[in-house]
Amino acid sequence: MGIKVVTIGGGSSYTPELVEGFIKRYQELPIKELWLVDIEDGKEKLQIIGDLAKRMVKEAGIPMEIKLSLDRREALINADFVTTQLRVGLLEARIKDERIPLSHEILGQETNGAGGFFKGLRTIPVILEIIRDIENLCPNAWLINFTNPAGMVTEAVFRHTNFKNFIGLCNVPLGMHRGMCELLDVKPKRLRIDFAGLNHMVFGLNFYLDGKNIKKEAMAALQRPDSHISMANIMAEPWDPDFIKGLNVMPCPYLRYYWKHGDMLKKDIENFNNNGTRAEIVKKIETKLFELYKDPELKTKPKQLEERGGAYYSDAACELIASIFNDKGDIQVVNTLNKGAITNLPYDSVVEVSSVITKEGARPLSMGDLPEEIIGIVRQIKSFERLTADAAVSGNRIKALTALNLNPLVPSDRIGQIVLDEMLKSHRKYLPNFFNN
Repeated sequence: MGIKVVTIGGGSSYTPELVEGFIKRYQELPIKELWLVDIEDGKEKLQIIGDLAKRMVKEAGIPMEIKLSLDRREALINADFVTTQLRVGLLEARIKDERIPLSHEILGQETNGAGGFFKGLRTIPVILEIIRDIENLCPNAWLINFTNPAGMVTEAVFRHTNFKNFIGLCNVPLGMHRGMCELLDVKPKRLRIDFAGLNHMVFGLNFYLDGKNIKKEAMAALQRPDSHISMANIMAEPWDPDFIKGLNVMPCPYLRYYWKHGDMLKKDIENFNNNGTRAEIVKKIETKLFELYKDPELKTKPKQLEERGGAYYSDAACELIASIFNDKGDIQVVNTLNKGAITNLPYDSVVEVSSVITKEGARPLSMGDLPEEIIGIVRQIKSFERLTADAAVSGNRIKALTALNLNPLVPSDRIGQIVLDEMLKSHRKYLPNFFNN
């Protein structure tokens, strides 16, 4: 009968990439219905995206029906796969996440520090509501989440629900893989990297070229002056070669916020003072993208979408769905329960790790202990994630304050207290748990 996919947050600027991914995989993933769902405030964007999606499908000549809805429950009935790519509070909330901490001279970033903390507080209750709807309306569906902070959201799902068909996804390992392929001048299919850690704190542990371990060569490449592997949304500040040599693993770009903290904070404060935080840049990019999307002659994903910073998120989701549907048994990097894959992290923690993907979901590959050089910061952030998830569900202010102060990007309990109260007040509309107790 064909597959039914529901995308919650369908008015996102990323959706054309999702549609493109489904189109190019249609022979192995025959989607009959793709429902794009959004909220009333996103109605205009949803219509623009929906019209473009319909043109793309028509141009491709495949029988995939695009349906638009502002009613999530209507859309979810009998769905096979659900994807979530939402932003509670829209970009205006992200601007506050970045500007309020920076006004107190601490990092404000979408998924790290105080900004990521508040994005988690707003997002987790909504994801849990969606799961309750899925359990009622399409209990066998798989939920593929790439709403940030993806690791923290996944942690909350496995800590606070009994829903098992859930996988978190991030594009960072894809970007790291592509960057290493460019450094080594090899085609992506030839190189496999063992990834392990947490979302936005993941590491490349081992490197295999045509099946042969080439870690020595890969680490040497990372110490070269041209090895500025980063992302569109993160300043490509180069790592010190001796630091990389000492780590002996490949750090993800987001670790610059922790290990190059002074440089990153200085740059972000400059941007803040010039009214140019990343959120405000993204808002301008999105305005241009939606003007492009309105063009009735546009029938493919525009190249400019790659400026958005989250390129390849949607393509990764399509590949994951195809692997589950077809029981492929291939290896992808996902956020899932540890189950002993990383032996020096708790068994029931959520980790980001290379996993075998089958119709049963993700089976993480055994990675052993994370090296002593990196396990400390990973454990600290895992504690932060778990406490934040608990605070988001309970609405407990003391638990929230404790979680925030555990984050290494928050320099003191006094600053933590000030930022917490200011941001709770600013985001009150989207944090009912904290005000209805």
